[in-house]
Amino acid sequence: MTFRAVPGETSFVGVYDRYLAARLRRHDADPPRHVAVIITERDLLEQGAYATLEAFFEWAFEYDAERVTVYVSVLDPKAAPTLRRELDQVSAPEPLAVRGPDDTQRADAPIQVSIGLGGKHEFAGAVQKIAEDVQDGELAAEQVDESEVEEHLVFPENPDLVLKTGAERLSDFMIWQSVYSELYFTDVNWRDFRKREYLRALLDYKNRQRRFGR
Repeated sequence: MTFRAVPGETSFVGVYDRYLAARLRRHDADPPRHVAVIITERDLLEQGAYATLEAFFEWAFEYDAERVTVYVSVLDPKAAPTLRRELDQVSAPEPLAVRGPDDTQRADAPIQVSIGLGGKHEFAGAVQKIAEDVQDGELAAEQVDESEVEEHLVFPENPDLVLKTGAERLSDFMIWQSVYSELYFTDVNWRDFRKREYLRALLDYKNRQRRFGR
């Protein structure tokens, strides 16, 4: 079944979205339970960017996600406090936890937002805490395993699906947690990201056979 957009025909978008939604309902594969999206601080400067983020949260939980993680790539660390204030005020359907570059407190909320907390920095912090525990005699070196590392990460959960908008390149994002995630790249920028883009990502995910490194 093929749809062709007609200039000025506003009803097309709703019809196409319903078509994608129907395909998702008929698909037997499980949906992603944990969805992550990578955007940039510049994306959030665009008009309507926060409204898109609020809508994204709604779409994710509407289609059976249990956890959502947003990583905001930040070039200028001085922008992080301003972004955090804005993100703390975002309307969300579930509790939201925002963490910045220097935060070490674990994020356990259904919606998690990372502002400039790079994966390398997060992993190095976890290793440092483990080393301190070993040095203090609270942990034996032979007890250090994957679960111990994950226990010390700020964002401990592993995403099933990672979305990257705007380009086919990854950021320094959850390098430990996303090792077996399914990656979905779209050339659609965040300012133009709509529900149909999310539904396409879900269909792509459902059509894949996950191997978890095997």
